[in-house]
Amino acid sequence: MFELFKRVKTVVHSELNSLIDKAEDPIKMVDQFLREMGSDIQEAEKATAKIMAEEKLLKLKWEEAEGMIKKREEQAVQAIQDGNEDLAKRALEDKLRIQQEAEQLQHLYLEASKTATDLKAKLAEMKSEYREMEMKKASLKSRAQSAKARANINRSMSIHNSEGSKQGFKRMEEKVLRFEAEAETSEDLNAESRTLDDELKQMTQKTKLDEELELLKEKIAKQTNVTNE
Repeated sequence: MFELFKRVKTVVHSELNSLIDKAEDPIKMVDQFLREMGSDIQEAEKATAKIMAEEKLLKLKWEEAEGMIKKREEQAVQAIQDGNEDLAKRALEDKLRIQQEAEQLQHLYLEASKTATDLKAKLAEMKSEYREMEMKKASLKSRAQSAKARANINRSMSIHNSEGSKQGFKRMEEKVLRFEAEAETSEDLNAESRTLDDELKQMTQKTKLDEELELLKEKIAKQTNVTNE
């Protein structure tokens, strides 16, 4: 029984941390430890109850033996007073036998009492450890989730901050700048082309206007000549 308490205490104080370090899911491992420890506590409660019952029974038998010793002594006294020494001897003989039994019962009772006291103390310690683990479970769960989140963020940052990503981003930036430069050049060429077309168009319009003007002048001149004649 004491080995059981020792084993549970060892798991709580040493094996727990090492196994959690190796476990893929610390929270599941803690749940498993809690289940195992709860089962051990139930076994310890049964063993403690059994020892306590044995302690009470031994005490009762011891007290009965002490009462019988007193009774046999009183009977021996009464036998002597009645002049029956033989009966007094038999009473005293039985008293001695019962005294030996009483001494053994007392010894067994004291041992059972000490064992029961130790087991109750150990059981209280186990229950205290169990409650402590339950309280720590919430903290471990929060810490595990926080650690996973930080690890994921750090992993993402590591990927995005890698040299390859930087070079790729730089290439894309240069490509966009090249697209912008090509667009500006195309716009400039289009603007120059439109200016030339406008000048040629204006020149063509001017030529036609001059032709119209000459034709009109000729027409007026003809009319003037006809009038003069």
